[in-house]
Amino acid sequence: MTDTASETTSAPPQGSALPQEELDRLTDGIVAALKTVYDPEIPADIYELGLIYKVDIADDRQVSIDMTLTAPGCPVAGEMPGWVENAVSAVPGVQGCTVTMVFDPPWDQSRMSDEARVALDMW
Repeated sequence: MTDTASETTSAPPQGSALPQEELDRLTDGIVAALKTVYDPEIPADIYELGLIYKVDIADDRQVSIDMTLTAPGCPVAGEMPGWVENAVSAVPGVQGCTVTMVFDPPWDQSRMSDEARVALDMW
C-alpha cells in the first residue's frame, strides 16, 4: 500500500479463512484495479488521491469498499462507484464488489499520496 491516509486498509478481517498468499494476491490486484479509475477532472487515480477509505475482502472473496469524492457535488458522483465496482470485480478471484460512498471524514488534500502530489504539482 502507498502512503495514503491511515484509514485506507486492505487487511482481511481477523480470523480470515483465506490463506495470506491469496489475500496478498487479491489485495495487489484490487489496488492495481483501483489505480485504473480516474476522476475525470483530476489527472491522478482515485487510489493515489486518497479517495479509497477502506477495502475489506470477505472469506467468500466479496470485496466491500468505502470511498469518497474530492467534493460531494462531483459531476461523476453517480457513475464513479460503478466504475470502481467494475474494475475491482474484474480482478481474478474477486467474486463481486460493493462500493459505499461516504463523506465522513471529508476528503482533503492531505489524503493524497506523494505520487498524486507530484502528478498534480502540489508540493
